[in-house]
Amino acid sequence: MNPISFIQRQKELLPLFRSGKDVFLKDTFLGIHYYNFKSDCNIPSLTSTDLPVCDRSIPENRNFTYPIFFFHGRKKASQVIILLHGLNERSWDKYLCWAEYLATNTGKAVLLFPIAYHINRAPKQWSDPRSMSLLVKKRQDKLGEDPFLCFANAALSERLFENPARFYTSGRQTVQDLTNLVRQIKRGEHPLFAADTQVDLFAYSIGTFLSEITLMANPEKLFDTSRLFIFCGGSLFRYMFGESRFIMDKPAYDRLLDFYCKDWLSNVRISKYNEDEKADEVLSAFNAMIVPDVQRQKRESFFSSLGSRLSGISLKKDTVMPYSGVEACMGSENAYRQITLTDFPYVYTHEAPFPANGKIDQSLLTNSFVEIFSKAANFLC
Repeated sequence: MNPISFIQRQKELLPLFRSGKDVFLKDTFLGIHYYNFKSDCNIPSLTSTDLPVCDRSIPENRNFTYPIFFFHGRKKASQVIILLHGLNERSWDKYLCWAEYLATNTGKAVLLFPIAYHINRAPKQWSDPRSMSLLVKKRQDKLGEDPFLCFANAALSERLFENPARFYTSGRQTVQDLTNLVRQIKRGEHPLFAADTQVDLFAYSIGTFLSEITLMANPEKLFDTSRLFIFCGGSLFRYMFGESRFIMDKPAYDRLLDFYCKDWLSNVRISKYNEDEKADEVLSAFNAMIVPDVQRQKRESFFSSLGSRLSGISLKKDTVMPYSGVEACMGSENAYRQITLTDFPYVYTHEAPFPANGKIDQSLLTNSFVEIFSKAANFLC
């Protein structure tokens, strides 16, 4: 990628990707291939976190496609990077250059996997400004004015405010889906991958939270050798700050924080579900990632044990996933050893680390992009 090509490349990739058809990328050795996936929603039941019936009936979340950046002409790959996105994303648009760069500079396939109820796993009306404007008006009438509320976050805000347990159930479903996908890949049952393919992870924002829980639980020992590169993620849940016009409004964030930091981890709940947690590594890993003093030793020992399998970058001006939250999650020594804290010479946010708004010098933008992704690619090679 030359010093001025980031914005231009993004513009070139968008129409090719949005076609939804397998395509070869001009002047590269890469193609984008789409594969179908069926999620069975078979989530272990806890009385207060049963998946709502209305959620089970959303067809887009059960049957969807995921794209893979793949070197055309190759019969089967033996290495893949699974890329996981942030909370409340409605498209893969900003991730296309990320995936292409990682594929080009590691020589590996890059598989973009959507979190439950996100990207193409969500009904189209959740992204429709007209439909969501009505929901914005409804929330304003019920809860009052909120500077963080807008059509872009209305659907997620309403869903989490109505039932904060959805944060757990959607994450749990995604971990299960990833497990099924990686099992398929490792067995050689995927048309693009050989048996025993090495599976690594690149995770951004809440995708990091999911990745860490997945590696900690390590279902079926499928992730024994997986490496994880973190970008703008890694915070303990308690230190995440989700109030944003691109994520959720204040009432939803307050409800979510109160539910998990108080109700979820109350003595009554831990006592009631103690046996379930012992038998359920994913639940146990999730509980270890909520507040500082619950399962601290387990959590910090886990991050220490990853050693050279973990690396990442936090941004100084990231208020959604602050570095202080990374330290609280991993422990200061692990965070210092494994995560680099850096900054960019322009105005950015957690949600838009590389803003394509035309207000930033393209060479600055592209240099910052290459700084991050060259480190990621070198680690994941």
